[in-house]
Amino acid sequence: MKRRTQRLAAVATVGTLALVGLIVPSTAAIAADDWEPEPSYTSTDAGDGTYSVPGLNADVPDVSVERVRAADNAEGRDIYYMISTTMQLSPGAPIMKSYDLVNWEIVNYVFDRMDIGDAYSLRNGANSYGQGQWASSLRYHDGTYYVLVNSLNLGGAYIYRTDDIEHGAWQRTSLGRSLHDPSLFFDDANGGTPYIIYGGVNAARLNADLTAIEQDYTDIIPRSAYADKPYVGSSGLFEGAQAFYIDGQYYIVMITWPSSGRQVAMFRSSELLGRLAATPAPYESRGVLNSNGFAQGSLVPVTDGAGNDSWQGFFFRDTFPIGRIPALIPATWSGGWPTFGNNGAVPVNGSFPKPITLTPAQERFERQKSIVASDDFRNDAPHRAYQDQQWSIPAGPQIDPTLVGVELLQNPGLESGSTGWIANDTATLTPTSAAHSGASALAVTGRATTGSGPAQDVSGKLQHGVTYDVSAWVRYDGATAPATKPFYITARFGGATTTYKNLTSAVSLTRGQWGRVSGSFTVADTQALGDVRLFVETPWTANPSAAPQDHLMDFVIDDASLVGRPVTVEKPHPDEVAPNGSNLDLAWEWNHAPDNRYWSLTDREGWLRLTNGKVVTGAYTHRSGGELTWLEEARNTLSQRTFGPRQSVETKLDISGMKDGDVAGLAAYNRDFSYVAVKRVAGVNTVGVVHRGQPFATTIDQAAVESFLPGRSAPLGDATEVHLKADLDFATSSGRLYTAFSYSLDGISWTPLGDPVGPLSLDGGLTHFMGHRVGLFSYATQQTGGHVDIDHFLLSDTLTAQQRPLDESALDAAIAHAGTLTESDYPAEAWAQMQDALDQAVVAKGAVHGTQNQIDAPERALSYQLARLGVLNENTVEPLDLVVSTSSRCVAGKVQLVVSVRNADAVDAEVSVVSPLGEKKVVLAAGAGTSVSFAARSASLAAGEVQVTGSAGDRSSSSSTAYAAKTCS
Repeated sequence: MKRRTQRLAAVATVGTLALVGLIVPSTAAIAADDWEPEPSYTSTDAGDGTYSVPGLNADVPDVSVERVRAADNAEGRDIYYMISTTMQLSPGAPIMKSYDLVNWEIVNYVFDRMDIGDAYSLRNGANSYGQGQWASSLRYHDGTYYVLVNSLNLGGAYIYRTDDIEHGAWQRTSLGRSLHDPSLFFDDANGGTPYIIYGGVNAARLNADLTAIEQDYTDIIPRSAYADKPYVGSSGLFEGAQAFYIDGQYYIVMITWPSSGRQVAMFRSSELLGRLAATPAPYESRGVLNSNGFAQGSLVPVTDGAGNDSWQGFFFRDTFPIGRIPALIPATWSGGWPTFGNNGAVPVNGSFPKPITLTPAQERFERQKSIVASDDFRNDAPHRAYQDQQWSIPAGPQIDPTLVGVELLQNPGLESGSTGWIANDTATLTPTSAAHSGASALAVTGRATTGSGPAQDVSGKLQHGVTYDVSAWVRYDGATAPATKPFYITARFGGATTTYKNLTSAVSLTRGQWGRVSGSFTVADTQALGDVRLFVETPWTANPSAAPQDHLMDFVIDDASLVGRPVTVEKPHPDEVAPNGSNLDLAWEWNHAPDNRYWSLTDREGWLRLTNGKVVTGAYTHRSGGELTWLEEARNTLSQRTFGPRQSVETKLDISGMKDGDVAGLAAYNRDFSYVAVKRVAGVNTVGVVHRGQPFATTIDQAAVESFLPGRSAPLGDATEVHLKADLDFATSSGRLYTAFSYSLDGISWTPLGDPVGPLSLDGGLTHFMGHRVGLFSYATQQTGGHVDIDHFLLSDTLTAQQRPLDESALDAAIAHAGTLTESDYPAEAWAQMQDALDQAVVAKGAVHGTQNQIDAPERALSYQLARLGVLNENTVEPLDLVVSTSSRCVAGKVQLVVSVRNADAVDAEVSVVSPLGEKKVVLAAGAGTSVSFAARSASLAAGEVQVTGSAGDRSSSSSTAYAAKTCS
């Protein structure tokens, strides 16, 4: 995979450093042998055969992991793939890949966008925050990869499929309904019948080609049946169920949430359908993990040296504001049940041995892999099949302008008696002079139902895609009537099926006083409009005659109105969804599905251009209530995951294309956020800091929320470029993020914009149910057409506040190591990619640096390519010559397995011998040999294999040697 490399122009003069602790060091001589790169920012691999948990340092929730055996893939070794939740982000449903279950990188996405409708595209006031693509399931079966995705607001559940998980296009099938936290399961013990396990806990059998649900099985594991278990309890939930078949038993693992906190529970039965099977076999259960909040996730099989599978846990832990971070958790099985971690304990930042051993070169390369990346926006990422996802753009409704902006009700002021008005259900309508205005109103008496009241037939007047304002003045009297009473205006849509829709919220009126019932609504494209009636009603109740004074009071209506607004609906455009020739690194995701007309990597070579295609409105709201800020409304915000415990991000903006009212910058964001940005007001550019904290008000002044903090802004004068830096600190205060911002005009001399701002923490309403992200954004508040160009995005795990001197040693070591390699030893394409990274690293080495980011980004890019070459070179380097044999013997009636290894090579070697009975490591001098024994502790030993690996510098070997069964009498 080609990694982005950093392009840094050499700086001729050394500027004054304004930030304490940053100095330009003298260059020290570095030996090529000193190159041993640090693990990536999202790796917890210690490099000594162990790793710590949680394991990815970033937000990767709702994981589903699938192994593809060596026999089923072209690489000839076990490969693991993982999928995760990304909600409203686009592209979505990332496919991550690993060989050791510890180090991961993104290799593909299932879809570019899940939908082209308004909600996934931040269009016409709609959004998908906290919705979109939720917990998904990834499975491989009979040569096909399947992904089962559920959406809360975009059409329910879908099954995607491909025969090439890393490069292929995905075909989508809609299942036509929502399935909460679904898990796909192939019952290979019974012909491979496909099922979906979902909710808490149900099963659905699919047809053979996985295009439709054939039968539902409700409550195969009813929560009420396990309420007496401490790991379930009478409250809480079942969620995130995933099914597995292990040693003749069906296991369902899920999260439970008793009063004592989130846990992992496991359920086991000899029948997948449990109590609903033809031969009922209710699931028995165990609480298998209750430690430090590690909860929802997957089980994964690991093959041992004898070819047997050992099932491990892969569960995530809430670690906000970073997010929900997954962890590989070892399991010890006894009696068919696992114990996870250290006798059930999984300490945060605890260490475990890696379950899969790779060659030294492979280990080094794996540690360089990441799910975040620096980028220089050179448009050198490969084009991916998901980018070519095809969409049919709907034509949209044809609007009759004569029915827009005019009063659609007949006799709206009720001055002509009951003309145009009819009774809905049973009621009597009588003109009255007790009017709200004018001379006449309409009295409503004799109501028999809550829907009884005045109505108008508006068939043929309403239009798809038009937003209407509807209102009426209402007054009710009566000594026995309640002091206050809610009223609605409701629509009855007739036809083949009659449906009802409240067009206004409930407006509570006061007895004896006129009150205005009003609201607005937009007619959906799918709504039939041949038979439509609007009427005024009180809230529905099944038996209103039981208390007529409360539900069937008389009332008077006057001054009604129904007017369609001029159509300003934004419609999807073909170019909005078409590829634009720009290919981003897979670490990037857009805040919602992007408008491809307004971003580019080709408009200016080596720069990302963000163009403001529309003006923010402040008219968007969250599904849980509360208005969106302008930042949340900005559609083409490009983002990556944050990583812990500390993260520094640096970028450079060309602001010469901004227009008045434009805002562009670098954000650490969720529903609460902090950012550093440039604002242009009356032709003047100012840089400053914005902080939006909690709690969240329902109604906000967007301009006030995103105003610069006092004392944290500076004029930029006639500068056309500005460097911005955000230092994110997750470690100082648990569960809180504080961010320090600074700016520079040359990238060398930096000015802090005050102390760190915060805190940012988990959105308690789960409106944005994901970890905080870092984003590059631009939006317009006054006019369209302005743009900002972004030169680079540089990552580091060193913060300015740590006051560390700039360190070039890793960059020097990588450059020195590259100088020892010979081009002819490597594939041409891989060598070219390394050489490109080396060229950028040399340029960076020759530059004057103002931050550690400017050093770390090119070093990481080069080290990735060097480590990749090391793996590729394994195929050309002569393997170590290790001679292995096995034998067995009886000692005190017990079997001992003996493995003899001779180093027939001319170099010393480190040797690892792995058997089903354990693992032993030895160092063998050139020409030396040794024997290691493993005690079976029983009188018999089944036949199996031992795995012997050896390493000596860049040379290695790996082989499997069989041994025969042995019995001691």
